[in-house]
Amino acid sequence: MQQINKMIDHTLLKPEASTEQIIKLCEEAKKYDFASVCINPGQVKLAKEQLQGSTVMVCTVIGFPLGANTSSVKAFETTEAIKDGADEIDMVINIGALKEGLDELVFNDILAVTKAAEGKTVKVIFETCLLTKEEIVKACQLSEKAGAHFVKTSTGFSTGGATVEDVKLMKESVSRHIEVKASGGVRSLNDAQQMISVGATRLGTSSGVAIMNGLVSNSSY
Repeated sequence: MQQINKMIDHTLLKPEASTEQIIKLCEEAKKYDFASVCINPGQVKLAKEQLQGSTVMVCTVIGFPLGANTSSVKAFETTEAIKDGADEIDMVINIGALKEGLDELVFNDILAVTKAAEGKTVKVIFETCLLTKEEIVKACQLSEKAGAHFVKTSTGFSTGGATVEDVKLMKESVSRHIEVKASGGVRSLNDAQQMISVGATRLGTSSGVAIMNGLVSNSSY
C-alpha cells in the first residue's frame, strides 16, 4: 500500500496565511515527503519556488470555499493557477445548483475546470456536510462524467468535515478510476487510518506533521 505520507496534501488555506507560514509549510512537506502542499491560488508561485527539486506537488483551490463563482471564473482561475505552477486543482462545486437538481449546470461547471486543467489532476469538493446521501451520490456521478480524477469531501470551512460514512459512500459511488480525498477534521493517525480503511487515497489536512508523529492536532482542518 502507498505510504501514508504520500497520501497527505499538507494544507494551509487560512486567509491570513503569511509568506513565512507558506515557506514553513513547504519545508515540512519536503521533510516528510508529502504528496503536495495545498494552498490558495495567490501563493502558488511561492510554493512552486520553495518546492523546486523535491517530489512534493503544488495543489491549489478553485472557487474556494463557497463554489458559487461562475464557471468561466473557475476556468480562468484554473488556467492562471497552472501558469503559476499548480500541479493539482481542487475545485468546489456549485452546491446550490446541485441541491436544486440543476445537474447540467453542475456538470458543465466541473467540465469547465477539467478542460482548463488540461490533464492536470482535478479533485471535486462537494461540502458533504451540506448534502443528503442522494446528493453525494449524484455529485460523484457528475464529477466522474465531467472527467474529474478525485471526489473530495469538504473545504474545512463549513459546518463539518469528512466522515467515515461519507467517504465510504463516495468510494462506492464512483468507478475504480476515480479516487477519494477526505478533508476536514483529519487530525490524527487514527483519523487518517479510518479514512483510508473505507477507501480514501488522499487526505487533506493541516495536521500532517502530527499524523506522521502519531500525535493528535487541535487544528480545525
